[in-house]
Amino acid sequence: MVHAHGGGEWGLGFTYADLATATLIDRTLADVVCGRDLLSPGAAWLAMVHSIRNLGRPGIASMAISAIDNALWDLKARYLHLPLAELLGVVRRSIPAYGSGGFTSYSVDELGEQLGQWAAEGFTKVKMKVGRDARADIERVRAARTAIGSRVELFVDANGAYGRSEALRKPTGSTSTA
Repeated sequence: MVHAHGGGEWGLGFTYADLATATLIDRTLADVVCGRDLLSPGAAWLAMVHSIRNLGRPGIASMAISAIDNALWDLKARYLHLPLAELLGVVRRSIPAYGSGGFTSYSVDELGEQLGQWAAEGFTKVKMKVGRDARADIERVRAARTAIGSRVELFVDANGAYGRSEALRKPTGSTSTA
């Protein structure tokens, strides 16, 4: 998580990455962007890209730059008292939202409660995690479907835990999936 400060405002950026990413930000990239014009996040991005020339652009370096870049654009939007979407250029006035959670560490009851609550609040789509235990996932998906009803779309996210054939396999004795 990156917090950028300037002009009496702050901006927030983040990425999902290894701790080494934070080290790169602290030891290298922070010095590259500190003191720059907060209205020119593009120039800060270019300076960061130049500064990692010998480190390689993909991977941790790009994740670090991304987190800082997000924070700098957020800072600029707050400084100008604009929603970030307006600053970047709105393409759509609204987007469908979905509730995302249903973690594999949740009991079936906790899963049903969370997803069912989102359905009751008006979400038309929810997402749950699977992938810890393939057999348990079948029951978890069925419980989720029961909790949200037939009108709410159910997404599952295995985070790469299943191979293609395992992901496509139907439960034993079933003609359809939950």
